[in-house]
Amino acid sequence: MKISLQDLSARHATARRDAPDALTGLNVVIAKGEQLAVIGPSGAGKTTLLEVLACARPPAAGRLTVDGAAPWSLPRRALQALRGRLILVPQVPPLPPRQRVVTAVLAGRLPSWSLWTALRSLFYPVDIPAADAALDAFELSDKLFERVDRLSGGERQRVGLARALVAPARLWLVDEPLSALDPARAQRAIAALVREAQARGVTLVATLHQVDAALAHFPRILGLREGRLVFDLPAAEVTPELLARLYAQHEDELLGGPAPADDPPQPAPPVVMQCR
Repeated sequence: MKISLQDLSARHATARRDAPDALTGLNVVIAKGEQLAVIGPSGAGKTTLLEVLACARPPAAGRLTVDGAAPWSLPRRALQALRGRLILVPQVPPLPPRQRVVTAVLAGRLPSWSLWTALRSLFYPVDIPAADAALDAFELSDKLFERVDRLSGGERQRVGLARALVAPARLWLVDEPLSALDPARAQRAIAALVREAQARGVTLVATLHQVDAALAHFPRILGLREGRLVFDLPAAEVTPELLARLYAQHEDELLGGPAPADDPPQPAPPVVMQCR
């Protein structure tokens, strides 16, 4: 999917009336099938940008077009169809705790399923091999039939990424997918995500705190700070000087510090047995 932002501004979901816009005057064109990372310090507007691209938040000013269409001028049914062609993967995927991983992954297929197929898949997953292959890309195939509430935070994040692989979407919008992963696993996960997007010709926009991972795996980098575009460059042209400017007064975020380890699974609640 091709995306165009023209002088776009947008507000944060919880902003007060007198608060400044979370995004201001963005002019960006993302080509169909392109993969890019968005970096910048906390509060830069990265998550708000993904929400705008996902057609979940209308611009406060300016213009957004997706495949040549202005989403917020479309009829409701057409807007829903457009949303069905993209997937937004939040930093903390909303996974029902008692759901099986296979069902959580296959939920990515919901935009293309009938109501009957969706209901049937809750009890009898309709495409187990697809879910297994998607999980295998993120080293999680052994969790196929595990319950979500028995997964660690990093495993849940990777389930969210696997969901994108089975979705009918042509645009993947991924928000901070590595925050609960150890450094080695984070590198493998983001490499798998970019590789799958390139193989499928999918447009991928990911926000990342891990600058090294963004530079290593994405051909194009957007730098945001205080809602404004600081640079839009090929990864090879992003210099230490540019990064120092982008993260001025936020150097701790640029350096990253110790990455969080993939937290251990939560113990399952005790089962109370009753005799009758």
